[in-house]
Amino acid sequence: MKRIGILILLVTMLTSWTGQEERIITGKITSAEDGTALPGVNVLLKGTAIGAVADINGEYRLTIPAKGGTLIFSYIGFVTQEIKIGHEAVINVTMQADYAQLNEIVVTGQGRRSRYRKPKRADQEAEQSSIHTRGHYPLPAPPTQPNTEDYARVEENGFRNPLQDPLSTFSIDVDAASYSNVRRFLNQGQLPQKDAVRIEEMVNYFSYDYPAPRGKAPFSITTEIAVSPWSEKHKLVHIGLQGKEIPMDNLPPSNLVFLIDVSGSMSAQNKLPLLKSAFRLLVDKLRPQDNVAIVVYAGAAGEVLPATSGAEKDKIFDALDQLNAGGSTAGGAGIQLAYKIARQNFKKGGNNRVILATDGDFNVGASSNEAMEDLIEEKREDGVFLTVLGFGMGNYKDSKMEILADKGNGNYAYIDNILEAQKVLVTEFGGTLFTIAKDVKIQVEFNPAKVKAYRLIGYENRLLNAEDFNNDKKDAGELGAGHTVTALYEVIPTGVKSAFVVDDLKYQRTEISPEAYASDELMTVKLRYKAPDGDKSQLIVQGLKDENISMEKTSDNFRWSAAVAAFGMQLTGSDYRGEMAYTEILSLARSARGNDQEGYRAEFIRLIRSSQLLARR
Repeated sequence: MKRIGILILLVTMLTSWTGQEERIITGKITSAEDGTALPGVNVLLKGTAIGAVADINGEYRLTIPAKGGTLIFSYIGFVTQEIKIGHEAVINVTMQADYAQLNEIVVTGQGRRSRYRKPKRADQEAEQSSIHTRGHYPLPAPPTQPNTEDYARVEENGFRNPLQDPLSTFSIDVDAASYSNVRRFLNQGQLPQKDAVRIEEMVNYFSYDYPAPRGKAPFSITTEIAVSPWSEKHKLVHIGLQGKEIPMDNLPPSNLVFLIDVSGSMSAQNKLPLLKSAFRLLVDKLRPQDNVAIVVYAGAAGEVLPATSGAEKDKIFDALDQLNAGGSTAGGAGIQLAYKIARQNFKKGGNNRVILATDGDFNVGASSNEAMEDLIEEKREDGVFLTVLGFGMGNYKDSKMEILADKGNGNYAYIDNILEAQKVLVTEFGGTLFTIAKDVKIQVEFNPAKVKAYRLIGYENRLLNAEDFNNDKKDAGELGAGHTVTALYEVIPTGVKSAFVVDDLKYQRTEISPEAYASDELMTVKLRYKAPDGDKSQLIVQGLKDENISMEKTSDNFRWSAAVAAFGMQLTGSDYRGEMAYTEILSLARSARGNDQEGYRAEFIRLIRSSQLLARR
């Protein structure tokens, strides 16, 4: 009996001791300047590889040994803090901006048509390998390969005279890759290269509170006009589209093919390991009626998972976990196989989509931009849409990724960290994967009696010829469920002298109709769109009256989009950025932050501050 008592005592002591082996620490990290949450802060248990990254709300959760230790909180642009762990289970942290750090960052390196520089500090946020461990992840190593990042050249839109060019025509763009890529540069203490900045993608990274569509149209149109914040003699026009929301339960069944690059260039922690974690988030959202197949490509392409129901999540997870990087990159062969499998499992009336995840570094088979463009244009006729997810840095091929998405009836996002994967594949699940309208085009006619000159801000790679608007064979952009699309025009009113306006012609005159002088309209907005499975477009027409309104009296939507556009023009050194400085952009953005539940706008405000400091170096 005594022996049994001793055993019970030992078991009790062992249980008690085991229960103290580990403990959980949680907390929230905020900025001392304005109290906003700081997403992406690295939290590390000193002397170990135990760490976590703060989520979009600035919150973290860490499982540590019961004996405690010291937590290190680090984030580029903020003073690193070390806090000794006591008995508390909640440790909230307020971080101070570190202006000296941003001014002292040493940068070197030069890439193709690039100002990309190697970072002084590795971007741990982008290199978290998995959200399914208990906060344990390998510490990232700085990149060692030379920079070969490639971006398509962007020739900024200039002002046009409505007497010579009365129509402005372009395809909508719901891509947001440029914004998250620019954020990656800034979080590494570097200003992005000019061609990496696509202003329309930065503006469209954010959601806007536009009115929901009514009737049968899949989207609503909202327009506003005000005095331009960067040129008081000019006006700014805001055009917003709001896609129809579709509840998750009512979304059509999905037939998805994950096309995953497992070549040697994908071995870095912020590539294939992050990619796997991103896809796990998406798989968690799938329903039994959805199916997923997995195709990989390196030296050759192959199917590693046949079409599998969303109810068999463990089977899909296992297939993802088995992936390893190695070999060359036969991207063309992978695309061919992925589309073939998508067609074999085609769901009529459903969401049939290939999701390509890669760094874009194709080097075997069809690899030139022209060859990939031809291949994707051929495959989009099968009724299969395309989503492109970009990963990594150093050898990132943005130019190829953008072309694939543009030509493949699809969208394009850059995943720089697990929080961005959460935004693209979970928070905006419907908008990313479910198309409600395709070949959406916008054409604007300006009233020359009121407009001396106009220019479209951004969309340089989406411009169309005037005749393309009525041509239903001409491809254009797609709009997803619940997505918003925003476009801005800068307008020089008649009677305003400007260096951007061409002098009147001496030998030629263009008559302005009496109707134009009598009209109170500044412009007419026309839109064309098709149903996802349709061939004939529908037309929507809406006029915009000319008004003189200060920017302060406009909606949060308008002011926010103007702030983002102004920031993009500062980053590119635009000839049209006017006299608006970073401090004024910051003030405009703060005035329009509005309902920011996910913290994306607060993060943008911090990026403005970081850019301001980097620009002073």
